[in-house]
This record gives sequence, C-alpha cells and structure tokens, in this order.
Amino acid sequence: MKKSLLALATLGVFTASAHAQSSVTLYGLIDTGLVYTNNQQGHSNWQMVSSSTQNTVFGLKGSEDLGGGLHAVFKLEQGFLLNNGAQAFSGSAFGSQAWVGLQSDPYGTLTFGRQFDAMNDLVGPLTAEFNTWGGSMAAHPFENDNLAANSVVINNSVKYTSPTWSGVTLETMYSFSNKAGDFANNRSYGFGVSYAMGPVNLAAGYLQFNNAGNGGGAATSSDTTANFIAERQRIWSVGGNYTFGPATVGLVWSHSQIDNAAGVFSFGTGTYLGANDSSAGTLAGSLRLDNYEVNAKYALTPALSVSGAYTYTHGAYNGSSPGWNTAMLQTDYALSKRTDFYLEGVYQNVHGAPTGSVLSHAMINTLSPSSTDTQVAVTVGLRHAF
Repeated sequence: MKKSLLALATLGVFTASAHAQSSVTLYGLIDTGLVYTNNQQGHSNWQMVSSSTQNTVFGLKGSEDLGGGLHAVFKLEQGFLLNNGAQAFSGSAFGSQAWVGLQSDPYGTLTFGRQFDAMNDLVGPLTAEFNTWGGSMAAHPFENDNLAANSVVINNSVKYTSPTWSGVTLETMYSFSNKAGDFANNRSYGFGVSYAMGPVNLAAGYLQFNNAGNGGGAATSSDTTANFIAERQRIWSVGGNYTFGPATVGLVWSHSQIDNAAGVFSFGTGTYLGANDSSAGTLAGSLRLDNYEVNAKYALTPALSVSGAYTYTHGAYNGSSPGWNTAMLQTDYALSKRTDFYLEGVYQNVHGAPTGSVLSHAMINTLSPSSTDTQVAVTVGLRHAF
C-alpha cells in the first residue's frame, strides 16, 4: 500500500512538472459603449460601438519550456465587433495576430507570422492612442503613423526582439511580399529602440511600406490593414514620458511621408476614401504629415483616473498646408482590476486643406467622416479584460 502511494505521489510530481513546462492561456478584451457624434456625413448620430479605445479581441497564447533558457511561443488573436459579432479584419480567422517563434532568455525572441511592427511595439505605448486611457478615438488623423494599438497588422513578417540590457530593448522586422519575381512589391520593414529605467521611458522607430495594399503581401486592402494605398509610406517617430507619483506626462513626435497616394481607409470603419469617393472627397499625390502630441494621465485614487492629450498635425499636400487640431479628455473608474467604465470626449478640427479632398473633412478615428472641417464625439463605455 505504501509503495502504491509513493508511486502515485511520484507520478503526480512528474505530471505537475510537465504542466509547469508548458502553458496555454485564453485571454481577451471587450470594449463597448454608446457614442454621440455631432456630424457624420452631415448628420448627428447616436450609435452603439465596439472598440472605441482598443480592439475587442480574444486569443490564445502559449509557451513551452524547451530547456536551457529556450521556449517555444505562439499567439493567435482575433478582433471582432461586439455589436454584431462580425470580424474586425474581414476574412481573417486570426486577423489581430497569428505568430509562432522561439524565445531565448540570453539571446532574445524570433517570431514569424502576422504581427505588429517594431515601431508600434516600442513607440506606441508612449502615446495616448495606444493606451486604454486614450485609445483608438484619440489616434492621429487617419492613423497616419501606425502608433495606435491593434490597427495595422503586417503579414509574412519575421521579427527579432532583443533581451533588455540596462533598460535598452531593440526590435527589428522584415515582411515579405511573397511574390515571385516581384520581391519588393508590397513589402515592409522597420526597427525600434526603447529605454526604460525608473520613471523614464524613451523610444524611437522607423517603418516603411512599399506599395501597401497592392494585392497580397505585407499590408493588404482586403482587410483594411493598409491604411494608405500608396507607392511608398515612410514613418519616423520618437517619444518619451516621465512618471512622478500618480502622474505621467509624455511627448511624441512622428513624421509620415506618403508618396503617390491613391486613397486611405477610414480607420476602424473599413470605409475606403479615394479618387472615386464622392461623399468625402479625393486623395491623390504626395502627402507629408508631422504629428506633435502631448499627453498626461493622473490617478486621483487607485480606482479613479483622468487623462488627456492634444495633437497638432501639420501637413503638406499638393501645394497646400493642411493642419489638424485633435484633443481628447477621458475619465475612468475601475470597478476591479479587470472591469472599468470610461467617459471620453474627442474634438478634431482641420484647416487649410484643399476643398474637395479627403483631408478637408474632420474624421475622428473609428467614426465616419464629418461633412465639415469639425467633428466632436463623446462616448461612455465599459471595458472588461479576461
């Protein structure tokens, strides 16, 4: 009897050890709310929305200990619209993320699949648009710099992330076009570097697309992950924030150069705005955009916080100099570590854009364009993470 109990106990130890070496986790974020907009295509609107701050997603992530500090890792994630259950990325089973790779404690992580780019990973967290305390509605005009969370996801990508050395982390990524005889057509590449030590966080990055949206490749138009349909898009960004007590303040600058643009997707709505669009004007030619963002967050209590951001975007387009003022203010109350309510208002005004172009219409991200140069939206929402 004692031998049987000993054998059973030994088996239990080995079983527990095996389970400790491998894990799979189901996770997700649900964001839903009611939005009032003063002008969407000439009309005021009340609507139920999903993903005003961050994409509503569910996913699986896992890790297996291979020994010697080496792990096999993966993530499969799908975004969806809570209103009707539709896919956020049309036609994609795991449109938000789908990758597998190897993680080495001393040498870093190498992953393969559909992923976020290096600049988004490292510079994005310093912006209001990346975080739940600002989110998608606070994104820079047309999400032109790819710094919002869960917006542009890149196919056929190989990404390397270094270990953190004295607060410094490096990332680099290359995404293949997968086209025989047309290697550079719809490819993407970029890199980023960050420094985090104590209250200081700094980061910088670069991202380039070649012929995004041109059939299959790194960024496609079929699932609207190619924000701009253009011959080439280059993005530089740098930012930093500083935390003192319950407050965090940040500054971010980004520069987007979009060559031979043919159109843009209305971020979050899947609406294409281009040369043949009669309701929101046209877009054709080269576009330059500089985004200057200042943001702040303050925790009034462990449960109650307030946050705000202001971005001025200066543009150059076919001899004109359009400019955008985008302001966001949010208050958030946490019922628990996983559930919270928020109230957020966003204001956008554009001036100096050519009449009849897409740029002359204010367009808060995730919403349909205004028929004028101004748009205001207020949303009250509920978030739950699991």
